[in-house]
Amino acid sequence: MPEVTVIFGGPSPEHDVSVLTGLQAARGLTGPGGPGGNPRAIFWTKTGDWYEVDPALEAEAFLEGVPRGATKLQFVAGPDGGFSDPGGRLGRTRSLEIDAALVCCHGGPGEDGTLQAALDLAGIHYSGPTVSGAALGMDKLAFGTVVAAAGLPTLPRALVTAEGVPPPFPGPYIVKPRFGGSSIGIDVVEDHATAQARLTANPHLRFGAVIEPFRPDLTDLQVGVRTWPSLQLSAVERPIRASGSTDILDYRDKYVAGEGMAGANRELPAKISSELDKSLGDAAERIAALAGVRGVARIDFLSDGEQFVVNEINTIPGSLARYLWVTPPIPFPTLLTDLLAEARQRPTHAYSAAGADGTVLRSAGSIAGKLG
Repeated sequence: MPEVTVIFGGPSPEHDVSVLTGLQAARGLTGPGGPGGNPRAIFWTKTGDWYEVDPALEAEAFLEGVPRGATKLQFVAGPDGGFSDPGGRLGRTRSLEIDAALVCCHGGPGEDGTLQAALDLAGIHYSGPTVSGAALGMDKLAFGTVVAAAGLPTLPRALVTAEGVPPPFPGPYIVKPRFGGSSIGIDVVEDHATAQARLTANPHLRFGAVIEPFRPDLTDLQVGVRTWPSLQLSAVERPIRASGSTDILDYRDKYVAGEGMAGANRELPAKISSELDKSLGDAAERIAALAGVRGVARIDFLSDGEQFVVNEINTIPGSLARYLWVTPPIPFPTLLTDLLAEARQRPTHAYSAAGADGTVLRSAGSIAGKLG
């Protein structure tokens, strides 16, 4: 009988946070108010291997990598593919029948469209962003360009290269990985030369970096968006940096509290004016449409208390942003149940070969002639 599956981990700097989110989701599915049943838990290791693990494990079981008692799986991307146990009873391959997968992978290939594409090819229904939505959300340069083109307020953003010229806006700057999460590998630098030096000194920037003005007068405000059963916005959150923390909201502020994002310090709902609250909500709805949000996402803004700029989007937020839904309150099991319902009822993609009727091949002639 097909079963619900939680997928977490992955070869990403946010691997550990993904483990926390996955284990929280597994608890939420089986706890009071959840859909019940016995969800499977699939752990994606830092090296890219797959294992089925006990969904009732604690976080410490993953400190050394693969927990004891885990069953190694193989994954095949194809119409008859998916996850399977190659060492099933009597040595026969045992396919895992998956009704819907709850994707809890943060950063890297779990959130940039890679995992989503593989699940699409295997015909597995899953929660969260589509391939294109995940790819856009992970590319800070592309997302910023889309937001600016739509006329929404955002800080100017430019690509940083070793040979490039300084950006057309003055420093100091924030340097961010072009492809990455919202808090890892981010630096504040005084000038463009220092930003260029970070390209080789900071391993998180090896696949590209973007630069934007550093505005110490702006603070973070965040809004959750969910798309099933209908588009809904959370209360506005103001994350609070720890005393003595850096100039920006960093990884430790967000995640080093034992519960992922759910344990971070925050003001929720944020104490902001009703005008700013409405403006953020209107912008969040527009961004949800622009970015093709599916599932639960978190949209990050920066504000001086009166005006705001769009910062970025997190398409699979830590703890699935369960902590944001306070007005009206949405219990975590309900959030998970709705994510799974959307996975089943609003598939991400259906491939079609319509139009490939052989006409082009019949009229192609000699391939060698086309190369001449």
